Amino acid sequence: MKYRYRALAFLFALSIITFLDRVCMNVVSKYVKADLGLNNEEFGWILGAFSLAYALFEIPTGAMGDSIGPRRVLTRVVLWWSGFTALTGTAFSFFYLLVVRFLFGVGEAGAYPNATIAISRWFPAVEIGRAQSVIWAAGRIGGALTPLLVIPLVHAVGWRWSFVVLGGVGAVWALAWYAWFRDEPAEKEGISAEEVEEIEIGRNIKRADHAIPWKTIILNPDIWALMLMCHLFFYGAYFFTNWSSTYFQEGRGMTEDQSKNFISLSYFLGAIGCVTGGLMSDFLTKKYGLKIGRRAVAITGLGLSSIFFLAAGLTPDNQLAGYLLAICVLTKDLALPVSFAVCVDIGKRNAGTVAGSMNFAGQMGGFFITIIFGSVVESTKNFNIPLYLISGCLFVAALLWFKIDPTKTVDLKKA
Repeated sequence: MKYRYRALAFLFALSIITFLDRVCMNVVSKYVKADLGLNNEEFGWILGAFSLAYALFEIPTGAMGDSIGPRRVLTRVVLWWSGFTALTGTAFSFFYLLVVRFLFGVGEAGAYPNATIAISRWFPAVEIGRAQSVIWAAGRIGGALTPLLVIPLVHAVGWRWSFVVLGGVGAVWALAWYAWFRDEPAEKEGISAEEVEEIEIGRNIKRADHAIPWKTIILNPDIWALMLMCHLFFYGAYFFTNWSSTYFQEGRGMTEDQSKNFISLSYFLGAIGCVTGGLMSDFLTKKYGLKIGRRAVAITGLGLSSIFFLAAGLTPDNQLAGYLLAICVLTKDLALPVSFAVCVDIGKRNAGTVAGSMNFAGQMGGFFITIIFGSVVESTKNFNIPLYLISGCLFVAALLWFKIDPTKTVDLKKA
């Protein structure tokens, strides 16, 4: 196996762990709310604390990875968030849990920008889309595995110890990553000269680039379009990350087993969407060029997801709603690896900072929908109103891809 695929295997495992730790709170929501006496609005702030911290620390951790490399940054952030994952199990009050989940989000913020940096350094440009699709498919597999693993674990040892176990898994990964990975392929012992040459000739970065100045991010319209797209995109993503279990059980009257099955199905289909989106984008890029290759996949995926979200909210059939929402994940996740591939396309050596900027906006969207969902359902007892909002957001996100141009790299000279 080529060494870049071994590096990808590490990132695959990281992405699974990231979503196991992230989705766990969604899966155990009824136990946490009952134990700590929280209503949906209060629980929304607990969930939102993670998203807000994630948003605030996306850009700094992406810039840090551009500066000192993903090896050290990923080791630090995974150890950090694994510690706070374990501490989640010690929660005894609303405020304590709010602080712990915020600090958990601080750590997880660095995961995907630095995974993007690692990919940009270890893969030629024509394989970037596929590599990104593998990373995001792994996240969806992690999400799918979460209810299947965590619910039996909760029944065996309780929700508190479940978080401790997940924290331990992350710590093991961090130590193994630091021991094996190197920031540049040429620094890795055992890699062949032929593979190093293949990577360095084909990759889309320049050694002389420097970190993107803030002025460039603020004034660049393409980055703003990318950020707004991701902001609206994540309204859909965070429904599944934070509220799907509550929606299925409280909004649709499903049992825990039915909810578990639909959450797992959603994420498994999301994994298929991620892989398919990356492969389709690379294929279309080779045949028709970068602009069509990125745009066609993203517009189609987000547009279809908008339609299925609306249909899920309108149908009175609970089972049909579950299947429609699962298809939403399949279609919207076609756009996910494409979005991060564009960060490499336009960011080059600064891919981590661009990805951090985009994901910052996305996580703010995740924060807003998390708070909005909890507040709306607590005040109206109508669990479908947020789905209509999400549908509209995804439709606008699809339209924004007509503005996003992956062939326009960030011009540092104008900063």
